[in-house]
Amino acid sequence: MAVAVPTSDSAPAEPAGEILPATSKHAGGGGFRSHLGSLLFLAPGAVWLLLIVVYPLIATVIRSLFDASGQNFIALGNYKSIFSTTEIIVALKNNVVWVVLFPFLVTFFGLVFAVLTERIRWSTAFKTIVFMPLVFSATAAGLTWASIFFIDPHTGMVNAAIQGTANAINPPGLYPIDPASGQTVSGLAATGVQPGPSGSLESKTAVSPGSTVQLGLIAIAPTILQANGAAPAVAPTASPGAITGLVWRDFSPTHPLVRGQVFPDEDGIPGLQLALLNGSGSSVAKATTAKNGTFTFANPGSGNYHVQITANNFSAGFNGIFFLGTQTLTPTSSLSPTLQAIFSLPIVDIAMIIAYLWIWAGFAMVVIGAGLAALNREVLEAAQIDGASEWQTLRRVTVPMLAPVLVVVFVTMLINVLKIFDIILNMPAPSSQSGAATLAVNMYDDFSTATGQGLAAALAVVLFVLVIPAMLFNLKRIRG
Repeated sequence: MAVAVPTSDSAPAEPAGEILPATSKHAGGGGFRSHLGSLLFLAPGAVWLLLIVVYPLIATVIRSLFDASGQNFIALGNYKSIFSTTEIIVALKNNVVWVVLFPFLVTFFGLVFAVLTERIRWSTAFKTIVFMPLVFSATAAGLTWASIFFIDPHTGMVNAAIQGTANAINPPGLYPIDPASGQTVSGLAATGVQPGPSGSLESKTAVSPGSTVQLGLIAIAPTILQANGAAPAVAPTASPGAITGLVWRDFSPTHPLVRGQVFPDEDGIPGLQLALLNGSGSSVAKATTAKNGTFTFANPGSGNYHVQITANNFSAGFNGIFFLGTQTLTPTSSLSPTLQAIFSLPIVDIAMIIAYLWIWAGFAMVVIGAGLAALNREVLEAAQIDGASEWQTLRRVTVPMLAPVLVVVFVTMLINVLKIFDIILNMPAPSSQSGAATLAVNMYDDFSTATGQGLAAALAVVLFVLVIPAMLFNLKRIRG
């Protein structure tokens, strides 16, 4: 069958009815008119943005260039004051402590909690418990943790736990007083006692077997005696070959100026631990006072002795650590005083960081947990098949794959603590408020006074400048 081949002279036929494309044109004529509707919708938001962001920013920068009255232009004078004022330098140091410690810690705990939620059955309850503190304001959290760290062990949970452990290891004495003071009333000293070594009391005179000794104390409250089951004091009776004696509260309400005589309205001091010291000061026997204050050392041997009321009777035990006070953790004394001041860490900063971790660890856990759920499980399974342990898988596989998420959490927390304010305003004791202040707190304090508003504006500008790099870096990570 023959096929017709078109010659070069023949032209291809155009499709019937083909319409050539026309040049597109925006309805409304293009240019400004085409965007007019969008601009009208954006206008209210733009106006509010100018009013609540741009205008305050410009006004703050301008105010920072004027003096306290706001009338005299002093250029960078307020900025010079920032780096020459002791309180602001301390606040800047506290900001550095927060920036160095908190973002690392909250990212670490967020990672740990996120990994744990994949290993435990009750992960939903665990996430709820950890995330719940985020609903509280920092002010409420600060007040709550202030009570937790309160110095009184009867109120502060932390000190109560430490007290229970410390008292179990080193029990306090029954009579927590200072034995070196308070042993006189109305100018008359207690009978027969004198200060001994290391906070103990000793008999003034030596005693030998077959004789008695009376030791009067004054600085013990009657309520303590009653709590320990004290009975009326009884004068000691001599016993052959033994040393007997009495320790009693040498103060009679009916005979307030008489010392050394046992009256019916005077109580013995029960439960005191006594030691019998020989001529060289070594303990050769021990005894404990009865409810009426009497004691006996049976058959100590010939010689002269002194009776010692040991120091552990007066030990107050653990009375609490003032976590919210001015104490600091100071590095080794080999450093110069200047370096010690730089590297010392206020204990109240540690307490506040713990409280802030309580708030934000849940946020870090949720963000990191979302990143962890999106990881390629085949990579993790391959690492386990190759024999990697849980720790090796976490360190060499999981963390590198989570690096973008971890950086976002870290930088977000960095921005957060650069302007931390409310928890520091409410948690420390008033005596340590200035030592724990940050730049934001100083800005608040300065702005509340008419003479410090220029300096407060300069601090606000400095904080803004410090936050900008971290903010831009975070935005770049999110877009990337």
